[in-house]
Amino acid sequence: MTTIQRVLASPGVGSFFFDDQAAIKSGAVREGAAYTGKPETPGFKAVREPSESVSVMLVLSDGYVAKGDCASVQYTGVGGREPHFQADQLAAQIEQQLAPRLSGTDVRSFRTAAPCVEKLIDELFAAKCAAAYGLSQALLDAASHVAGHHSMAQVIKDEWQIRRPIRAVPIYGQCGDDRYSNVDKMILKSVPILPHGLINNPDLVGSNGKTLEEYVQWVRARIAQLRTSDDYHPIIHLDVYGLIGAAGGGSIETMADIIERLESAAGSHSLRIEHPLDAGNRDAQIEAMGKLRRALKSRGSKVAIIADEWANTADDVRLFAEAGAVDMVQIKTPDLGSLHHTIDAILNCHQHGVGPVLGGTCAETDLSARATANIGVATGVTQMLAKPGMGFDEGFSIVCNEMNRAVRLAEALR
Repeated sequence: MTTIQRVLASPGVGSFFFDDQAAIKSGAVREGAAYTGKPETPGFKAVREPSESVSVMLVLSDGYVAKGDCASVQYTGVGGREPHFQADQLAAQIEQQLAPRLSGTDVRSFRTAAPCVEKLIDELFAAKCAAAYGLSQALLDAASHVAGHHSMAQVIKDEWQIRRPIRAVPIYGQCGDDRYSNVDKMILKSVPILPHGLINNPDLVGSNGKTLEEYVQWVRARIAQLRTSDDYHPIIHLDVYGLIGAAGGGSIETMADIIERLESAAGSHSLRIEHPLDAGNRDAQIEAMGKLRRALKSRGSKVAIIADEWANTADDVRLFAEAGAVDMVQIKTPDLGSLHHTIDAILNCHQHGVGPVLGGTCAETDLSARATANIGVATGVTQMLAKPGMGFDEGFSIVCNEMNRAVRLAEALR
């Protein structure tokens, strides 16, 4: 039996920033890489703060060191999410309070160990999701080591008895604030789903959606101009942070009008809209998203509506899926905490015919991105985010390469 002998934790950095979404939506002014103005979300000392991480190292009884990274999303403390953590404090708490209680833990089964460790974290920590996220990555690494094949994807496939083969899934890019040059990079690299857009400011939507419509037209034209093959026909995916709802004054029909114009601007490219509106709480969000989806379907629109905010737990994801409120759900991995919840949420989406979007955040790390890439190929998600960071290239290479490694290893193991 292989067990945990020691638990070590080191403070680190994330790949982007923690941003106060409420302050940005209220008009905080961008000045270079910073924002001016006062923070509005509890826990923020400034509108933009460097993102942090904590690396967890499980020293096993056979000498192997399994690793994972605690991380929080870029927009912490909003939409029902927990506030962001302080890395020094979290690392100290892991070593001083959690480590003694993990000594001797059997790591052979990830699905058994992860909920047990999460229960201890719930008793001890304020940053429950961030801590459970990092510890579960390390436990998944440990289980793949003990299994002898070192494939996290294979552990998931075996322990959840998933019949589908481990295979590649579409990756979607996130351009960040560089909404033009990074789109060029995505097209040149034939990314299947783009650009995300980071439409987090009312000015980017414009009056009645006009500015966003013009941006979609530009993306469509740029694809036609730069693609190197006529076979390359990417899906256009936009995260609008609830701002279509704001532009439509809360009217479902006006929102549907705006989205129909965006669909027309996308031409022959399929269009996916993430978080078109924000109703202020989970139940209201499910109801409003369902009304918008039904309004669009009644008009013959093929736009896919994606839930994001207020789908923060596996139970939340299940409720969105059961209600038929959306076409897809973004499963924002750090918000769900321990990775076994992400796996359960994805499989629940499949059961209800809803497309699971395996997301996360630009603010996490290479370790967490690689772990979640293994989840994506094992469970067959509809699409998977290129992460971390906002430069696009780096996150795309991390996720794409880990996906390809997992697929090739699975082929060899068969």
